Amino acid sequence: MRIFDPHIHMSARTTDDYVAMYESGVRAVVEPSFWLGQPRTSVGSFVDYFDALIGWERFRAAQYGIRHHCTIGLNPKEANDPRCREVLALLPRYLAKDGVVAVGELGYDSMTPEEEEVFVTQLALARDVGLPAVVHTPHRDKAAGTTRTLDVVRESGIGPERVVVDHLNETTVAEVAASGCWMGFSIYPHTKMDEHRMVAILREYGTERMLVNSAADWGQSDPLKTRKTAQAMLDAGFTEHDVDVVLWQNPVAFYGQSGRLHLDPVPGFVEHEPLVPATFEGNSVLRGARA
Repeated sequence: MRIFDPHIHMSARTTDDYVAMYESGVRAVVEPSFWLGQPRTSVGSFVDYFDALIGWERFRAAQYGIRHHCTIGLNPKEANDPRCREVLALLPRYLAKDGVVAVGELGYDSMTPEEEEVFVTQLALARDVGLPAVVHTPHRDKAAGTTRTLDVVRESGIGPERVVVDHLNETTVAEVAASGCWMGFSIYPHTKMDEHRMVAILREYGTERMLVNSAADWGQSDPLKTRKTAQAMLDAGFTEHDVDVVLWQNPVAFYGQSGRLHLDPVPGFVEHEPLVPATFEGNSVLRGARA
């Protein structure tokens, strides 16, 4: 089974998570830029973070056989802080980098005018540079936030097929399905969605334009929820092909619109071979080659 997690915050995870993900079939990920758990106080902190996403984290994932990509943007939680606005001028430089496959996360958190201004600006940027957009729906008043999100997407002129509206649930999926946008679902241990509810949604709406992710951020989360969703699909009678569509083909199709996906196997890793220790800058890491 091959898995592409289309939305996972690996900067918040350990190398043990990379090992477990690889052993569960994960071979590619997309890490959307997001907040750090506390407010940033200067544009310089964004620069350091973006540099880490396109450099260090990509390299770190490769040490465990996983292709890492990212999205770059000013997230909605920090769009309200005037100290962060200057980062918008830096985005074009980063959006041109190899491995950057979309603009995001963008959208709403508290649905303020400031968030909407930044949202509109970044959708226009995605449209102009030819990249897809990853849109975050608010955790509070999600239904109203999703409706307004879709209005802004329509008004922006970006094609709906180039937008994934994420963090959906049973109350919001129908409206996004009708819009032509891609539908994103974050599978969590206790909040948002779980794998069994996800299976019910797939039964009702099918597998087309569906993206299933683990998000796996700073809070209680599980980077193996994509694999657990795949197993729940099989247990519910979905075919291996259905699983491959949702967990691999769909994210490839969506992010492939960027023209920047790198999905060839990481050199030195052999499928169906156990991971074995190797030395990396004085630390023990794991490689997929024979011992």
